[in-house]
Amino acid sequence: MSQQTTTPRPPHSGGAGSAWAAGGTMFAAVLLLVDGVLGVIKGIAGIAEDEVYTRLGSYVFKFNVEAWGWIHLVVGVVLIVVGIGLFKGAGWARVMGVVLASINVILDFMWMPYTPVWALISIAISLFVIWALCTDGTRTPPRTA
Repeated sequence: MSQQTTTPRPPHSGGAGSAWAAGGTMFAAVLLLVDGVLGVIKGIAGIAEDEVYTRLGSYVFKFNVEAWGWIHLVVGVVLIVVGIGLFKGAGWARVMGVVLASINVILDFMWMPYTPVWALISIAISLFVIWALCTDGTRTPPRTA
């Protein structure tokens, strides 16, 4: 019987996979900033004029548009702060980015009666952000054999 030897995997050496992951993280930071700015604009529009958004059809979640405006405004500002934190390489920003993008998916799902197409686009953006921040392995410890 022959013995099979395995060599331990080297720590992330900055290869092509690492470049893709780092690029994905930077793109996620940009998307968080853009989604945050759009959330602020969406929030201001909801707060300023109640007639800006109209409900399309009947939907289970019925909220006051002004309340939604405040929610989008606050979440938008926090998304901007987290996006800036990702650009600076802050460790807290990665965790907060995943958490806030997850919350943003839920909020956009509930916001769907008002802007269905944009809500779906924003959900897709948030899902990419979650994926990019969770798959960047440049900060994970090396695997042992």
